[in-house]
Amino acid sequence: MTHHITVGVDGSPESRAAAHWAAREAVLRQVPLRLVHAVDWPLDPVFPGLGRQDVDRWADHALTGTVRELHEHHPHLEISTRCLTARPAAALAAEAADAALLVLGSRGTGGLVGFLVGSVAMSTVVATDTPVVLVRLADDPEDLEDPEDPDRPSTGARAEVVVGVDIHEACDRVLAFAFEEAARRDRPLRAVHGWKLPAAYTYVPFLDPDDERDIARSVTRMVEDVLLPWRHKFPDVSVSHDVRRGSAGEHLVRASQGAGLLVVGRHVRRSPLGAHLGSTAHAVLHHAAAPVAVIAHG
Repeated sequence: MTHHITVGVDGSPESRAAAHWAAREAVLRQVPLRLVHAVDWPLDPVFPGLGRQDVDRWADHALTGTVRELHEHHPHLEISTRCLTARPAAALAAEAADAALLVLGSRGTGGLVGFLVGSVAMSTVVATDTPVVLVRLADDPEDLEDPEDPDRPSTGARAEVVVGVDIHEACDRVLAFAFEEAARRDRPLRAVHGWKLPAAYTYVPFLDPDDERDIARSVTRMVEDVLLPWRHKFPDVSVSHDVRRGSAGEHLVRASQGAGLLVVGRHVRRSPLGAHLGSTAHAVLHHAAAPVAVIAHG
């Protein structure tokens, strides 16, 4: 059984925002927090002239500084640190193996850059079956729980939880995570599903509005059926659903505005080129305005 949350730390504002988010999550779950700094040595030619002692000094500063900040807000939180010499994606995936959650930082301007850059961040997300949350800096100071703290994430634990629902494949891990987070935060849950017309309609010159309404009602019933057992399991969670025609990724990105957490799934599938994200998760990670939890399933 996992008993802690792991967060990647490098001293950047993005990773500090992730650390603050992870600390609050650890307090909610009443579990310890582990801070991990990973550096791929040697750094040349990216940082010519930078010695190993300089790197170690910077790593110690990043970790101890973050611990000090977090203890100011959460004096009773148990925090441990680890400094690793390894490729960051591989190191964090390994550290996530015995964690309940892995938290990383990303920029608020879109794209996964910050603690990990671009493809490395993607590699981390797909390299572990542990839930991964990516946290970005606030775009608007008024969204912050504490406007004086610029390193807080853009949305807080008081906002609703949004989850993407797949009616075509089992997504129990995704829904379990989303309902547990909503219950833990005492916040409502909004389930979002985007549907498209069956392929046969591609050849139809025009669509009867009644047919579209029938399809929409059918899809809505399927979403309700998927949610029903979870409503029974979490009777105190207020649940709504938003079923719309169109791209699921686009609807989830819109729903992320003002959300406290956006939860999406990714299929655990391997191709000859390695693991990869689906189109919905990919769109959400690059454009969502809220912290995004990626849950491996299937």
